[in-house]
Amino acid sequence: MIFGKIWRAMKAQFNKLANFFWKVDPIAQMQLEYDTAVEELKQGRVGLEQYRALVERVTRQVERSSKHCQSLESKVKAYLKAGDRETAAKFALELQKAKDDLAENQSQLDMHEKAYENNVRKIKHAGEKLNRIKEKIQKYDAELKMSRAEAEMAELAESFNFDITTDFGQIEEVLQDRIGQNRAKARVSADLSTEGIADIEREEAMEASLADDALRQFEIDSGMITPETAEVEQAPKQLGPKQSETE
Repeated sequence: MIFGKIWRAMKAQFNKLANFFWKVDPIAQMQLEYDTAVEELKQGRVGLEQYRALVERVTRQVERSSKHCQSLESKVKAYLKAGDRETAAKFALELQKAKDDLAENQSQLDMHEKAYENNVRKIKHAGEKLNRIKEKIQKYDAELKMSRAEAEMAELAESFNFDITTDFGQIEEVLQDRIGQNRAKARVSADLSTEGIADIEREEAMEASLADDALRQFEIDSGMITPETAEVEQAPKQLGPKQSETE
């Protein structure tokens, strides 16, 4: 009884210590659990690879047994055709044993294949659960950091008064004035930058005219319209910006 009490007391102390570390950094504890599970999953995958190698060996054994049965069956037929029933009977007996071995090997193969598929499904399912746990860890970590930042900002808001009369407020006002001046310069430059607009308009009008001519020629070449209906001879198109009627 004494040792039992001592053991229970030690367990209680260990539990208290574990709870202390959980509270100090729960994200780190979650990450530790995740990393441990990942390592176990890796070991399980290695074991699954070894098991698959066993399945492949049994598969090759089944294939060899099947080919052996086919060979024996061919020999039985050949000796029967030759009239040698004694030799045919010998190979027929060997064929019967080979078929029994093939059936046993096929049964073992089916069992191993099923077990392998089940283990693959389990490992895939475990991997999906780990991915969800990883996403939760990242989410909780981000939320925890954000809540800490919000708490710190709340404390700063209570500790400082960002009034316009303070040094911080005056510096902020100077920065805003400089930003306004820079934006004003950029706006003036943009408003005055009209050089080359007429050239651009003339070039766009020329491209539109050429595109229209190309489309009309395509319609004529394709037989969609005739030169007569297309009115091939048209008045020369005016390139450049349209002149005002008042000019």
